[in-house]
Amino acid sequence: MYVKDVLVQNKAGLHARPATFFIQKANEYKSSIWVEKDERKVNAKSLLGVLSLGIIGGTTVKIYADGADETEAVEGLVALVESGFAE
Repeated sequence: MYVKDVLVQNKAGLHARPATFFIQKANEYKSSIWVEKDERKVNAKSLLGVLSLGIIGGTTVKIYADGADETEAVEGLVALVESGFAE
């Protein structure tokens, strides 16, 4: 299992459009991937799960992955979040 913390930098956080980009990216990987905020962990490949966390700008979340491409998955998602989703 590979885990990394990342700060959500875009002001609006993971609302519908950025969350969709996040999920699309997560689905590119074979590993099981989760996002955790305030000790609540959801499937990173689920739009409703990610939106249910209510992640706003300035929040730090943990991204977990477990599987063959776990490191690549976490690093790819961290890079996407750090990019601010081009907003």
